[in-house]
Amino acid sequence: MADTRIPAYPRLQTRLTRQFGLQTPLVLAPMALASGGALAAACAQAGTLGLVGGGYGDLAWTQAQYNLALQGTSTDGSRARLGCGFITWKLDEDASALDWVLAHPATEKPHAIMLSFGDPRPYAARIAAVGAALICQVQRMEQVPQAIEAGARIIVAQGGEAGGHGMNALNGRATITFVPELADWLTVHAPDVLLLAAGGIADGRTLAAALVLGADGALVGSRLWATHESLAAQGAKDQALAANGDGTARSSVFDILRRKNWPEPYDFRAIRNDLHRRWEARLDALLADPAAARADYDEGVRAGDFSRAHATVGEAVGLIGNLAPAAEVIAHMNADAAEILSKNSF
Repeated sequence: MADTRIPAYPRLQTRLTRQFGLQTPLVLAPMALASGGALAAACAQAGTLGLVGGGYGDLAWTQAQYNLALQGTSTDGSRARLGCGFITWKLDEDASALDWVLAHPATEKPHAIMLSFGDPRPYAARIAAVGAALICQVQRMEQVPQAIEAGARIIVAQGGEAGGHGMNALNGRATITFVPELADWLTVHAPDVLLLAAGGIADGRTLAAALVLGADGALVGSRLWATHESLAAQGAKDQALAANGDGTARSSVFDILRRKNWPEPYDFRAIRNDLHRRWEARLDALLADPAAARADYDEGVRAGDFSRAHATVGEAVGLIGNLAPAAEVIAHMNADAAEILSKNSF
């Protein structure tokens, strides 16, 4: 029986929608501590692939949120559009959350697992054994052969515009050049592997652009972070609504303040607030003696003060005009992209 909760979208079909039973070529980015069960379920119900943000692999959090996603979906369609994402280098320390997700029965198993920031090959066999599609996120061309060797069915080309973690400015790529270069490479070397664009995709124009550049769809983070179902704090969402694309920065400041020992060459994009500005030019001093700055940050989190606490969005923050239900955001992105593509020949 068809899932009657799926909106009647204008036709915008790609290899991604056909192979994964989607109604629109969008995938929810598995944003740690923001892409919870309610947001993943809402995206799955709306016809996209909804990935729970397993992030750092916290078992209790993943259990609670993946179960919530299961409760919010059904076996007549939307549950087949659920998955989960993890930070690969954290799985190297503890993969219990991944193993728990993969152990679900057939009707509740994740239909895709996304791995980012590390070597996916040690986890490929166990993911393939349950029939889940492996999605690998990359930031440079040199990482792609490793993802292909792991058996990735989808590769995500993440540009430096993206919010949250990504490649630092010295090594990162821009979405608009990275996507077509990778699309050309896949056409020659791995033509059956699908490609998603990530970084700066937040409305119908940018979704249409991703498809024109050669992607089969888009991984959307910041725009779906700013929705009713997102677990991001309301104060962070309010700050994002007041910001424009000039208002974010990529650095290691918030990783240091949050005690996150991210490996090189990755760092973190968020809104460039007062606390970030205070330390961004003094990283060596912050690393040498972070205690006072960490206490300041921790108090900001407790107080909901986002002049000190961080709001995790990318350069697309300037395209976010309101807080809305995820289904509404998805419908507008799809309809606007379909209209643009129907009116133009490229």
